Amino acid sequence: MKTLFKSFFSVIGAAIGLTSCIGIVEGARPVKPFNAERYLGKWYEIARFNFRFERNLNNTTATYTLNEDGSIKVNNQGYNYVKKEWSQAIGKAKFVGDRTEAQLKVSFFGPFYGAYNVIALDNDYKYALIVGKNLDYLWILSREKTLPEDIKQQYLKQAHDLGFDVDKLIWVEHN
Repeated sequence: MKTLFKSFFSVIGAAIGLTSCIGIVEGARPVKPFNAERYLGKWYEIARFNFRFERNLNNTTATYTLNEDGSIKVNNQGYNYVKKEWSQAIGKAKFVGDRTEAQLKVSFFGPFYGAYNVIALDNDYKYALIVGKNLDYLWILSREKTLPEDIKQQYLKQAHDLGFDVDKLIWVEHN
């Protein structure tokens, strides 16, 4: 597996650019209370908006583990079906405020951070809806390679009500 930081930026790398992009979409609220330890582990990317860091990737996953300093290690992986190779990006997530609120900032590129806001999460921590700072970044994650239809419709409605164009979502293949 090759490390290709410039070609892959998955579920947790929302809104990274040349400047810090911390914030949240207007009208959205991070999940609270949030238990970071329950959120750790492997997640499958079910849907996302298309952007350059994830272009041509399927089988995308994000695995979160706790670092000794209390930050969260982010290991994003996906298969580039055009280049026919795996991509991986390792980053770090930190809480913006209180650890009981699902508003984080993520960095894959030095001091630059992007917004990672969990705005919907089921009680069992199996399904999550994540947004960035603006309407350009949206992800749906699951602990499994599929998503129940009722959760899918709930998350699509929530995103649509916030102003996201859910018709632009890319539904990720997992095989």
